[in-house]
Amino acid sequence: MATLLLILIYIVFIGLGLPDSLFGSAWPAIYPEFNLPVSAANAVTILISSGTVLASFFSARLINKFGTGAVTAVSTVITALSLLGFSFAQSIWWFIPLTIPLGAGAGAIDAALNNYVAVHYNSTQMNFLHCFYGVGVALSPFLMSFALEQNNDWRLGYRTVFYIMIAISIVAILCLPLWNKVKADEKKEDDFTPKTLTFLEMAKMPAVRTAWITFFSSVALEFTCGVWGCTYLVSSEGMSEALAAFFLTFYYIGMTLGRFTSGVISKFLKPVNIIYSGYSFVAVGLTLLVLPVPPIMKGVALLLIGFGNAPTFPNLTYLTPINFGKDISQSIIGTQMAFCNIGILLMPPVFGFMADLISVKVFPYYLIALFAVLVLTTLLYFKLIKKMKNKENCP
Repeated sequence: MATLLLILIYIVFIGLGLPDSLFGSAWPAIYPEFNLPVSAANAVTILISSGTVLASFFSARLINKFGTGAVTAVSTVITALSLLGFSFAQSIWWFIPLTIPLGAGAGAIDAALNNYVAVHYNSTQMNFLHCFYGVGVALSPFLMSFALEQNNDWRLGYRTVFYIMIAISIVAILCLPLWNKVKADEKKEDDFTPKTLTFLEMAKMPAVRTAWITFFSSVALEFTCGVWGCTYLVSSEGMSEALAAFFLTFYYIGMTLGRFTSGVISKFLKPVNIIYSGYSFVAVGLTLLVLPVPPIMKGVALLLIGFGNAPTFPNLTYLTPINFGKDISQSIIGTQMAFCNIGILLMPPVFGFMADLISVKVFPYYLIALFAVLVLTTLLYFKLIKKMKNKENCP
């Protein structure tokens, strides 16, 4: 039963990734049709991220009250219907009321399933879970590009993804009894009652505060590379747009491969060692970005950064119930997901402003600053956890 449930969770996580890259791939066709400036996309993406942040903060209360299965199923339906609404849009004003539920559905699924896998499965499954997210993120642009070839019909792209999402929703609803069966089996092994913490209660815990910054900086690094990597290779390094797009594709492949590799080696290495090993690849990638090497090596640098940063998110999430306890892990993971989305919301646009004011050439140094914060907070986080464990073990 637990294996069947894990397969369901993997399928839902493919669905979680589908909307994340859909709007960006459709926007070049949308904004000319609606007679909008290119920058109008910011309003939509900011509102989607805001919905995700809000849902992440309040997810623990909903999940502890209604259960992971119910919240996952309902959130998947909400996400699917929001995508359907996008496909009927006649102006950008149609998008606005749909952005919050689209983001909220994703936020609830993310918080619910990350905690569930962290509590009930091992680190291998956690890393593989995020590989399936990568499948969804990679699939959407392919489906949208196919739709755009059909009379430039971006609405068909949204409807196609809606059909996939509604199918996943139906599977999630039909599998609701499976959650109860697995829960009944686990009661024999697990003996804990979920506890919902307030934000202030968590903010008083130094290790939790440090984890927030660690998640924030890791995802900020990830998304800044994804959003601006191609622009940097073209504008600063003189690479062709086609070749830059090729290397950006390999950046995402590097991320997926990094999480797959992390899952495989988690049988032999502790999560903390996997995280630090990944940082060594990021350091090499950032060094290549700064050095006067051929442009092709700059593209390879992005692949190394994606590969090395990839294990951070799933392994830190996996350690949350271990470090803080299963009873409060849902509350903490909910806020961790919120700070991830705040990083997505803030840091790529901050670089955009810096690029306008200074130059795109500051890209490597901006990434180095984010990486420095990531490394320092990771070191501090594990130091605080060790201190907390030692204090608990004291008689």
